[in-house]
Amino acid sequence: MTPPIDAHVRLDTHPTHPSAVTAVLAGAQARIALMGLEAADWTVVAENVLVLVRIDHEEPYWAEDAAKHLSAEGITVEITPRLREAMDEEWTWANYPMPWCTRSEIRRVSNEAQKIHDDIRHGQLLIHAHAHDGHTTVAVGTYLGRNGKSVYLHGEDHLRQVADTFDSPAQALLAFEKVHTADMRPGAAPLTDTERAAAEARATFGLTAAKPAPSRPEPETVPAYLADAGDHDALLDAFLDAHGDWEKWRTWSDETTHAIHESQTLRVERVHEAHTRDTAWTVAAYETPVSDRTWVLTATGATPAPVLQGLLDHLADGDGWDTVVGAQVDEKTVAAATQPLSKAGWKRTVDGRWIRWTSPTGDTGVQFDAFAAQHPGQNLATWTVWAGPGPDRPTWALTASPHTPSSLLADLSETLTHGTGTRRTNTARRPRSVRLRPSPAAISPPATGHTISRGL
Repeated sequence: MTPPIDAHVRLDTHPTHPSAVTAVLAGAQARIALMGLEAADWTVVAENVLVLVRIDHEEPYWAEDAAKHLSAEGITVEITPRLREAMDEEWTWANYPMPWCTRSEIRRVSNEAQKIHDDIRHGQLLIHAHAHDGHTTVAVGTYLGRNGKSVYLHGEDHLRQVADTFDSPAQALLAFEKVHTADMRPGAAPLTDTERAAAEARATFGLTAAKPAPSRPEPETVPAYLADAGDHDALLDAFLDAHGDWEKWRTWSDETTHAIHESQTLRVERVHEAHTRDTAWTVAAYETPVSDRTWVLTATGATPAPVLQGLLDHLADGDGWDTVVGAQVDEKTVAAATQPLSKAGWKRTVDGRWIRWTSPTGDTGVQFDAFAAQHPGQNLATWTVWAGPGPDRPTWALTASPHTPSSLLADLSETLTHGTGTRRTNTARRPRSVRLRPSPAAISPPATGHTISRGL
């Protein structure tokens, strides 16, 4: 039997990063635990405090692996309930480029990418040049030390791989230059949003870890997209109390509330017990009370209160609900919807069918799907507003169909760029799955009268 070691490790979620994990050590032999975690690529950020931040967002998995090894050595390990929940969550990458891979195979691929990232970060792999091949970033570099090999790298973040190897830096550079002469740039490529967020998580936690925690969380003013979700039910109740032209209906099961405008051409569905990343709000508009819907918008349960308040304020104005049925979504429509983002200096990028506007800090953005916009009759998720690592891994998300009024989208853009809210504690959590489309119980055409026999 392994003798116990006088060391205690408390594993918890990171205070600001949605998937990172922290370790706080105690005990006369805490140094033993620290050495073990450092060997597993945990970073020391303060005395007896380490953090695990990865570019593949698999921190809970590897934290659990570290916990098993520490326990086997006789070290006491405590895992907080919220981290345990993250460890037990099942999730998958959306639009993963290698769909034939199993979950364990995906984890192996991303772990190899993580090793490359760590080698570059620790100065063990020197990048000579990089380029963009039209799809992703490619680079050439050399491992330092005796018998170091030169490598050709393809991809970014969790998809970066060694595509080829060379006997010398000269061979590698000549081969790279032959293919990427026009786009070749010296040195490493700029950090991706994921890499930047990981670096910030290590740095910011190092600063906060050295300070004593306040006796109770105090609210802080933050951008609207980082604010707490607050009480969504209270938001809806306040909205209905203030606007007599809306009527409230609650289903017999008491799980859902419907708010219907007196014109019966605009309806809101609120699912009370929805998971933070499942659809909790659905807004739908109709040309007439008995027609098919003209546009639909959804929001997840973790959507910040200021964002929802801005949406409800727009609905309360009574203007800008309508759109021209059958009209194509053109450049003018897109420009009007995103004008506040452009004025605020958000970065605009084009990636195939997607156009994205990303905040200067990289932690929120708006995505337009040109393919979905070409099929307006299907009410596909053409617009996606998100906060978190990206549109495929959101902390919260809001989606809208092609004919959603540009004035409404512009108001949401204005809220993202200039709105503020409060946050007591960081509520960002790692998503267990990716669900960006309306729930199956999506909004159906409204009936005349005031009898509701099914969902929206």
